Amino acid sequence: MNFFDVTNIAIHVPGYPISYIELIGTVFGLISVYYASKANVLTWPTGIINEIALFGLFFQIQLYADMLLQVFFLVVTVFGWYNWQNKTEEVPISRMPGRMVTVYGITLLAGTILTGIIIQQFHHWMPAYFPLPTTYPYADSFVMVASMLATFLLAKKRVETWILWIVVDVVSVVLYLIKGVYFLSLEYVVFLGLATYGLLQWRKKMMYA
Repeated sequence: MNFFDVTNIAIHVPGYPISYIELIGTVFGLISVYYASKANVLTWPTGIINEIALFGLFFQIQLYADMLLQVFFLVVTVFGWYNWQNKTEEVPISRMPGRMVTVYGITLLAGTILTGIIIQQFHHWMPAYFPLPTTYPYADSFVMVASMLATFLLAKKRVETWILWIVVDVVSVVLYLIKGVYFLSLEYVVFLGLATYGLLQWRKKMMYA
């Protein structure tokens, strides 16, 4: 049995078997978001492990936009890690200008629609790699696009990153419950709490900066 197969079970909790790949992705995701809420550079290396595990998980449960999101996360994680480590001064926490909020909102809407249309064709265009059609394409695409935008904001230390993450977490909890990855869904409940904590902490740091 492949170690990364969703049927390779690591532990059982009452009524639910948790695969190794879901367990690894979930645990390192929690660690990464905790460090992000503290504006700690360790959010990036722990994030890399989370991204690799979730890439394999989402492929196997036909959430292809979420799968592709992990590739993006990997690239941006390297950028964010470099950005935080190689500034001569610490990157300050700041707010987005009003015009940027509008641009991000339009990008989120357009990106969700376009991505949803595209990923519905994967099993037609590449049946050898994607034998099964995607599921919940627009919810999946929203999570992908909103997470991409939130990650850019995180790398730039914009406080609005946490508002986007809160919305992403709510959608993800419902989506992963429907898909039957309950441990991952529970993780996003924790993420919701951490994102709220991160928003409060970053606002507090801005007040005393």
